[in-house]
Amino acid sequence: MRLGGTIVGNWKGPGEWEELLRASRFRAITAPFDCHTPPEEIRRYVSICQRNDVVIAEAGVWKNPFDPDPAVAQAAMDYAVGQLRLADEWDIPCCVNIVGTASAAGWDAADPSNFTAETYDKIIASIRTIIDAARPKRACYCIEPMPWMVPDGPEEYEQLIKDVDRRQFAAHMDFVNMVNCPRRYLDATGFIETCFRRLAPHIKSTHIKDSRMHPTRLTTILEECAPGQGTLDFAAVLKIIDRYLPEDAPVLLEHMESAEEYTAAYDVVADAAKRAGVQI
Repeated sequence: MRLGGTIVGNWKGPGEWEELLRASRFRAITAPFDCHTPPEEIRRYVSICQRNDVVIAEAGVWKNPFDPDPAVAQAAMDYAVGQLRLADEWDIPCCVNIVGTASAAGWDAADPSNFTAETYDKIIASIRTIIDAARPKRACYCIEPMPWMVPDGPEEYEQLIKDVDRRQFAAHMDFVNMVNCPRRYLDATGFIETCFRRLAPHIKSTHIKDSRMHPTRLTTILEECAPGQGTLDFAAVLKIIDRYLPEDAPVLLEHMESAEEYTAAYDVVADAAKRAGVQI
């Protein structure tokens, strides 16, 4: 697999960015550009990645198609179409977003409306609209699972893929986001195995992070955290990923704030890979 993440830090132009890329040891990254970046600048980033044997695994959207403000919602849809077209043009396999929410609390918030039948119909329609407008031939539009949004489990993701019914709709794997109850947390390795067994044929990119639950505090408190700060058995997890996905599949660390934090997380996963006999 190709272990990587997002390049963070301060840089002025692709040249300085390349120095950060080399220092990161990443073999897969999120796109350092978007659909508003000038094509010549994109070309320079892509050339740097090719020169360093690094793949651009994801183009992120991270905007809310169901924002309560119709203008913001439409802008999110337009950006998703632009990002999917960008991914297709530059051979980025995964354009990823969440489904969205009508909540006024935030673009990725929990809300009672998130699981209604009406919202599910809107989710199907919005994904189809984005794919049909962008008309990608290589890239796939993918949804990152969330604890309190569709899809919140592997079975729900399978059903979503079936219901969207578009060739260029695929899966983004974030197993920690689906470890959303004590039963799944206490058998995390078994649950992660189920996620990959059911979704592996559809997976275009994977996020890797850790999970922790307070063992006695009521009621349930589950938190994502950096690798090594939770309880996941990463040697077992990496063996699962290695068994189900192609040998060059991108696996991305996320949500670190600094290069130092990414380095520490990378070292934890790399050590687990060595113990597991998994090539990264």
